[in-house]
Amino acid sequence: MLSPSLVKSRTGQIKNFKNKIFQGDCVDIMNSLPEGSVDMVFADPPYNLQLAGDLLRPNNSKVDAVDQHWDQFDSFEVYDQFTEAWLTAARRALKPDGTMWVIGSYHNIFRVGRILQDLGFWILNDVVWLKTNPMPNFRGRRFTNAHETMIWCSRDQKSKYGFNYEAMKNLNDDLQMRSDWTMPLCTGKERLKGEDGAKAHPTQKPEALLHRVILSSTQPGDVVMDPFFGTGTTGAVAKRLKRNYVGMERESDYIKLATDRIKKVRAVDDQNLVETPAKRAEPRIPFGWLVERGMLEAGTTLYGQNKRHAARVRADGTLSTGDFRGSIHQTGAHVQKAPSCNGWQYWNVQKKGKLVPIDVLRQKLRAELH
Repeated sequence: MLSPSLVKSRTGQIKNFKNKIFQGDCVDIMNSLPEGSVDMVFADPPYNLQLAGDLLRPNNSKVDAVDQHWDQFDSFEVYDQFTEAWLTAARRALKPDGTMWVIGSYHNIFRVGRILQDLGFWILNDVVWLKTNPMPNFRGRRFTNAHETMIWCSRDQKSKYGFNYEAMKNLNDDLQMRSDWTMPLCTGKERLKGEDGAKAHPTQKPEALLHRVILSSTQPGDVVMDPFFGTGTTGAVAKRLKRNYVGMERESDYIKLATDRIKKVRAVDDQNLVETPAKRAEPRIPFGWLVERGMLEAGTTLYGQNKRHAARVRADGTLSTGDFRGSIHQTGAHVQKAPSCNGWQYWNVQKKGKLVPIDVLRQKLRAELH
């Protein structure tokens, strides 16, 4: 919702800032938030593109480029001062274990990165957004600029930041998520248009990008802050994923578009659908418990992948193969002549003619107990 006036407490801090858009200078507004009150920051600051004149296509039609006043700075020094001011205010509002994402292009991201480090942020990753449909280089004098860079950092070097590793792995078809993300620019129905039919904001980010960012580094109920809120992509995705948002924006037209957009978003009704517990945080289930509860009986044969190796379950929760006895992990390593093995993933039990990983039984027991 739009907050035309800032309601502050006696201490000068803004009260009730969750799920609101504040109009004005982002530095002033962030400095009015309670210190250490947000869990994550996503910032898409002005890129300072330094465009000189109109950009034309080969047919002499004008490219709808970023030529708004908010992207224009008198010098690199002025831009650096602006960057240091908003990053300092954002760091103050960020919780000690919170993280920040900043996106930019070659025009500004290297300057932003240096200032981030100078202020004490600790860089965790630089993530490259590879655009499947980038704008061509019409003049043919440079490579097509087909990517943007996001810097992900913690507030401090020793911050105990959160990373939803399992969620990212699940999102990537059970493979570790890499730091190169391939997705298209914001187009089609998702692209907001003004009354004249032209795109409402020149640098609207795709919701897919924010979905991955927010899902990777926050939990339901967390507060996501965007100091350059624009048309509200961060707020829309945060609401859908049952996170809170707080945004700052100067332009009234953008605020109206963002407010209307977010009102139409429906949050997922079941919180369990938008969180992925880390396996390390799940209750430990010893293999022997499966034997005790009759989910696997003593004497049952377990098979490795492709039935290349086999071992029998013992009553004490160990396995035996030949003269060797050991845990599911030790036995798996032994038969493969490997230094280590995750027995939960290696061993399978045959059910109705199919091999079923014993980890499926562990998950079933965990669900029953908890």
